[in-house]
Amino acid sequence: MTHPSLIHENNWARTLSSIASVVDVEETAREHKAFQRPRGVRNASDQLRLALAYGIGLSLRQGSAWAGTADVAEVSNPALLRRLSNSADWLEAIAKRLVEDAQAQPSGEWAGCRLRLVDATSLSRPGAEGTTWRLHVSYDLSGRVDGLELTDDKGAERLSRFPWRAGDVAIADRGYAKAADLRAVVDAGAHLLVRTGWNALRLLDASGQPFDLFDTLDALDRAPASIPVQVEIRERGRPLLPLRLVVDRLPEEQAEKARKKVRDKAAKSGKTLDPRSLRAAGFVMLLTNLPEQRSPRAVLDLYRLRWQIELLFKRFKSLLDLGELPAKSRELARTWIFAKLIVALLAEKAARMAADSFP
Repeated sequence: MTHPSLIHENNWARTLSSIASVVDVEETAREHKAFQRPRGVRNASDQLRLALAYGIGLSLRQGSAWAGTADVAEVSNPALLRRLSNSADWLEAIAKRLVEDAQAQPSGEWAGCRLRLVDATSLSRPGAEGTTWRLHVSYDLSGRVDGLELTDDKGAERLSRFPWRAGDVAIADRGYAKAADLRAVVDAGAHLLVRTGWNALRLLDASGQPFDLFDTLDALDRAPASIPVQVEIRERGRPLLPLRLVVDRLPEEQAEKARKKVRDKAAKSGKTLDPRSLRAAGFVMLLTNLPEQRSPRAVLDLYRLRWQIELLFKRFKSLLDLGELPAKSRELARTWIFAKLIVALLAEKAARMAADSFP
């Protein structure tokens, strides 16, 4: 089933049934004040169909024309604009219920763990020079989105945006190396695996003395190492968080690419390059509370699976044109984004069902 066909007459009943199996469409539309009176649109289900049509690429004018031709609704461009602008919170609730419905347990070496990749991607309105919206996503390595949040450009990357529980493993890049967030994941009974930089956090050794990271890096041979450290949290009564620092030396070709990025970033910002940044660029440094039974190599191999969430964002932005935000209006833009996400989540669900049924 192609994404546009989700709203076509032959497939709409199946699409609606898939959504209705996890959320009451009519009740939630009233709850979020998305659908309050018919006036050209018969019910909330038809309004949802209009929203998804907008999400898959129909403009307001095209959507209005298509709705009349397909006997979905009789609605003018301005009326459709109002209805879609009022639908953002409702579509967000539907998207999050579809996310909650997508849960699974991995097997193999990490059986009993829920491996969750956390990252964010930027979206920009027409004419904007920087980020307008930031989509924060938690992606279960079993192949499903299990958490999402949409913020404006001020919304920072934080592990605390998502709930954590025992059995979870939070896997994130260096932007998530924030002391209080690391504490929150551990306090929830979950594990973490977060990349860090040389100056992202204040590290202490097992005895509480300042940890000399560069002495450790200089002494590292070809094999990865695991060193017990403590992260300073600056919380009264619980100032230190014991973790493992897993360190590996990058192959020289990759290290030189990393150093070039550091040089280019400093040149672009006009800042003086700290030589310690160049030294640290030749290493991968990970903080984790995974037990010692998980070897440094196993921890590094697990972290390398982060590329899968990068592929997810590429799919979102290419297959669904999620990077081509058409609306300048805040609420209309949110409607468009969540309509896109609903389509993506339905497509993922259909793909999983097809895979599960394959002999």
